[in-house]
Amino acid sequence: MRKPSLFMMAVAFILAALNLRPAMNSISPMLQAIQRDLGMSALSASLLTSIPVLCMGIFPAFAVKLGQRAGLERVIGWSIAVIGAGTVLRWFTGSSAYLLLTTVLSGLGIAAAGPLLSGFIKQHFPAKVPVMISLYTVSMAVGAALASGLSLPLSVRAHSWQESLAVWAILAAVALPVWWWSVLRHTRRPARAERSARAAGLPWNSAKAWALTLSFGLLAVLFFSVTAWLPPVVEHMGYGRAYAANMLVLFSLTQIPVGLLFPHLLRRLPSRRFWLALGALSMAAGFLMLWMSVAPWLAAILIGIGPGVLFPVNLMMPIEAVSDAQQATAWSAMTQSVGYVIGAIGPMLLGVIHDAAGSYTLLIPVLLAVTLAMAGVQQLAAKPGAAKVINKQRAKEKETALPLAE
Repeated sequence: MRKPSLFMMAVAFILAALNLRPAMNSISPMLQAIQRDLGMSALSASLLTSIPVLCMGIFPAFAVKLGQRAGLERVIGWSIAVIGAGTVLRWFTGSSAYLLLTTVLSGLGIAAAGPLLSGFIKQHFPAKVPVMISLYTVSMAVGAALASGLSLPLSVRAHSWQESLAVWAILAAVALPVWWWSVLRHTRRPARAERSARAAGLPWNSAKAWALTLSFGLLAVLFFSVTAWLPPVVEHMGYGRAYAANMLVLFSLTQIPVGLLFPHLLRRLPSRRFWLALGALSMAAGFLMLWMSVAPWLAAILIGIGPGVLFPVNLMMPIEAVSDAQQATAWSAMTQSVGYVIGAIGPMLLGVIHDAAGSYTLLIPVLLAVTLAMAGVQQLAAKPGAAKVINKQRAKEKETALPLAE
């Protein structure tokens, strides 16, 4: 069997990761139109963001088991197909129940792909974990930015938010053949003996794993709450619908240059705790500005810097805590599964608060309080000896690193 090109595998990886956010981010710019047309309450509408997040909390453990049986490369390919199917079916939405069902379908694919892509990094790019994690987060941010920025113009042009939601299936249609050509045709199904030897259970008894999980979960609360509610909050401040939608675009776009620069910054200053504190501080400053109704564009940038820094660190820490791809997949699955269940609470909680108060006034103080709690938890979750780990990684990269091509 011909050895696969690492460069093409990286391209396939990037295209796969692009599919992990548009199903959620395409909803928020048109949330009020969807509520009006389908008669949804704020709590019901929040489920359009919370359901995929809940799926990411419930199903990663099953994805890990399936990946160990069928091969993580195959399951990632299946997951992309499921995301695409759930997305294209939105074209035919005629009721809130139908739209929620398509959301569940897309959420299942997103839930399976997330932790398996972390295992894919550990298996195929063990000497380039920071770089590949950066590409992972940047790809998700690009997908989120495209969906956030183009969904509203597309709906206006097509006179249909249903078509605008469905068009993002194109990303899956592009990713699938590239994934097959660059990855699947070079892999084989694991033999039974190999599956038994490599199987790794989720680390439920590890205090370290639980600390990492809570750290990831609080970040997810903030990220998905902003994804669901930032445009309505900004619109409530007196700005136009298009301007409010663009604040979500700006939030997503900010994460792209931050994610691209982060591996280089991490080499210069490897302290995990520093970057975790900086990301939390940036988000807190942005929420304070929104609370005071000051410069929403600058607030969106500051809030966006947070995930641009915090997601790579939170994705790296479980991978660095273990020694092989199967364990990395298991630790990432636990971190992301329970973490995303925690994260799903965010949009729903804000929906409940909005329905009860009848306004968006209380949403920002809640997000600010969660940010402060997250800052404390992440300092506990970070390894005190993170710099030593990074220095060892850098030495290993110099010895074993290969270019991303044959």
